[in-house]
Amino acid sequence: QVQLVESGGGSVQAGGSLRLSCAASGVTGCRLTTMGWYRQAPGTAREFCSEITSYGTKTYASSVKGRFTISRDNAKNTVYLELNGLKPEDTATYYCRAMTTCGDTYWGQGTQVTVPS
Repeated sequence: QVQLVESGGGSVQAGGSLRLSCAASGVTGCRLTTMGWYRQAPGTAREFCSEITSYGTKTYASSVKGRFTISRDNAKNTVYLELNGLKPEDTATYYCRAMTTCGDTYWGQGTQVTVPS
């Protein structure tokens, strides 16, 4: 059973930066493939932010492209999301998602990012 633990959230002023981390543990028998980040603001649906394949191919939502940067360290089973130029509308709980070669999908518990208006 893969477990994902996010960290790095917090409250930051508009224009500021944060770096989120998501570490996967319990990865045995399968390998991690695509890892990514989603976010959910109160009263809204969870939305895609960014993802990165095990080969390093990156995809971004248009709302974050040019401001957020995703990366991963395969040796550490960790994915990162660097958030720059934060706006109040980026306020949300950010969730990490990981897929495996066994066909499973796992989610983290979420980390809160708050950008006061």
